[in-house]
Amino acid sequence: MNPLYRNDPPGAYPPSWYAATASIGPQRPALAGDLRADLCIVGAGYTGLWAARVAAEAGLRVVVLDAHRVGFGASGRNGGQVGTGYNKGQKWLAARLGAGRARALWDIAEAAKAQVRDFCATHAPEARYLPGVAHGEYSTGEARAMRDEADHLAREYGYDQIEVMGRDAIQALVKTPHYQGGILDMGAGHLHPLRYALALARHAEAAGAQIHELTEATAISPGAPATVLTPQGRVVADHVILAGNGYLPNLQGTVAARVMPINSFIAATEPLGERAAQVLARDIAVADSKFVVNYYRLSEDRRFLFGGRESYTLGYPADITTKLQQRMVHLFPQLAGARIDHVWGGTLGITMSRLPHLARVAPNILSGAGFSGHGVALSGMAGRVMAEAVIGQTGRLDVMAALPVPPFPGGAAMRAPLLTLAMTWFALRDRLGI
Repeated sequence: MNPLYRNDPPGAYPPSWYAATASIGPQRPALAGDLRADLCIVGAGYTGLWAARVAAEAGLRVVVLDAHRVGFGASGRNGGQVGTGYNKGQKWLAARLGAGRARALWDIAEAAKAQVRDFCATHAPEARYLPGVAHGEYSTGEARAMRDEADHLAREYGYDQIEVMGRDAIQALVKTPHYQGGILDMGAGHLHPLRYALALARHAEAAGAQIHELTEATAISPGAPATVLTPQGRVVADHVILAGNGYLPNLQGTVAARVMPINSFIAATEPLGERAAQVLARDIAVADSKFVVNYYRLSEDRRFLFGGRESYTLGYPADITTKLQQRMVHLFPQLAGARIDHVWGGTLGITMSRLPHLARVAPNILSGAGFSGHGVALSGMAGRVMAEAVIGQTGRLDVMAALPVPPFPGGAAMRAPLLTLAMTWFALRDRLGI
């Protein structure tokens, strides 16, 4: 079955707390017939929408295609965390790429956060961007490594937004007995991801972009111009940007070999009222150092939004709730008995190195994917830098495209079984505390 429709009927937003609390407008018309464009974008998530907005503001004729709806995929389902940097620390990047490239990557990542923060402040206050993301560590060794990274950021980049916390301080903030240390990054933040995506779409359209929903890109014929085929029409475009991430069918083999879709799941409890203070002392988001990461925060109506279970098969498990709730209660025994009102899954793209994969897959076809859990900020910036490259400004695309992203062993055909074996081992390490 086509992965676009394996877990979701066409155009139906998932039963998430986000969808229940967003003002979703009427469906945009599907493409019928042929269009000519300067730029055709496949995917109406953060990457595609930022690319559309930037390119349309520069005067290009932009057409965006999505098989479902705006913000339907990971952009409207994620944990809402606007994190600092990449999935690898700046010390790691500097050791492998050199100080100059590491600095350029840092500047792009900081601009990515500012892009989200500033857009929400100006155009999407309903997305409720709030500062503060904590990271909890399960061992003193992990806590020491996190402190060393924070010291490196302060010394080399002048980044002074991180407070390093010992065991007592982190447990006073995040009320689980399991964390032995951690940090609080006030330069990071969190938001309502679907409201943010919907606002982005409105502003891309206001700039002149044309968005077609329920329009799957079934094939791309390369050339100058390229042709994007759909069930009821086609777009002939001078440039194409692939922005489907984990939901992108295998339209381009070199991307599929480097970006693998995995599923992640989130539960929303009943409103906790005063009990919320028994979980988090402040309105922040949290992630931790499990390889299969736990990530969570409070909603505006004081529900606990908890994500942490992953799967590497195409389909969702028959029972999402039980194991997800077990993880939540293990971390926060005080939530035993809390009712789960919403549970949903979504698909994201990961890479072998857990770094974004930006590439020019043909002279006039760009791809951005594989944000590996750091997509709220970085995927939107990927859209911007790809649009800049279409316009003729390639500097930031060249920096991000140089990130080391090797293909999965065996390419697209073997990525899933091999990663499943690896993830089973890492999940066992998590349980054993290795």
